[in-house]
Amino acid sequence: MNLQLNNATVRHPAARAHAPAALRGLNLAVAQGGQVAVIGPSGAGKTTLLQLLACAQRPASGALQLDGCDPWALPRGALQRLRGRLFLAPQLPPLPPRQRVVTAVLAGRLPHESLWASVRSLVYPTGIGLAEGALARFDMADKLFDRVDRLSGGERQRVGLARALASQASLLLVDEPLSALDPARAQQALASLTQAARERGATLVTTLHHVEMALAHFPRVIGLRNGALAFDLPAAQVTPGHLHQLYAQHLDELTQTAPPAPDAPVAAAPVPMQCR
Repeated sequence: MNLQLNNATVRHPAARAHAPAALRGLNLAVAQGGQVAVIGPSGAGKTTLLQLLACAQRPASGALQLDGCDPWALPRGALQRLRGRLFLAPQLPPLPPRQRVVTAVLAGRLPHESLWASVRSLVYPTGIGLAEGALARFDMADKLFDRVDRLSGGERQRVGLARALASQASLLLVDEPLSALDPARAQQALASLTQAARERGATLVTTLHHVEMALAHFPRVIGLRNGALAFDLPAAQVTPGHLHQLYAQHLDELTQTAPPAPDAPVAAAPVPMQCR
């Protein structure tokens, strides 16, 4: 899918009237099959950019075009069909705890299935081979029939990535996929994600905190700061000067060399009890 932003500005609906825009005056073009990493300090607008591209946030001014059309000018049905060609993978994938991994992965196909097929798949999943193949790319095939609440945080993130690959989306929007992965798993996950996107010709836009991962795995890197475009360069042309200017006053984020969280089991949250 081709995407283009023309002087796009986004304001969050809940923001105060005089608060600065989350994104302002953004110009961006990505051709079909392109792969782009978006970096920048916390609060730069990276997640908002993905929400804009996923048609979850409407631009306050300027325009978004996907394959040459303005999504917000489409009738409701056409907009829903367009959204079915997009996949937004949040940093913390919304996985029901009692759901089986196979069902969670195959949920990526729901926009293209009938209601009856979706309900039937909850009882007996169809497309088990597809789910297993997507999980295998992230070394998770052995968890196919495990329950989600038995997984570690890193395993849940990899299930979320497998769900993106199981979808039929032509635009993959992935938000911080490495936050719960150790360095080795992070390298493997990004390599698998970018390779799978190339094989299917899908456009891939990923936000990353870890700059060295972005430079190593993506041919093109975009820097965002305070909601504005700081640079848009081939990875080989991004210099230490670019990065220090981008992360000024946030150099602690720039010096992160690997995801900080180990791929460890997630402890169950304590249940509050009250006496009546």
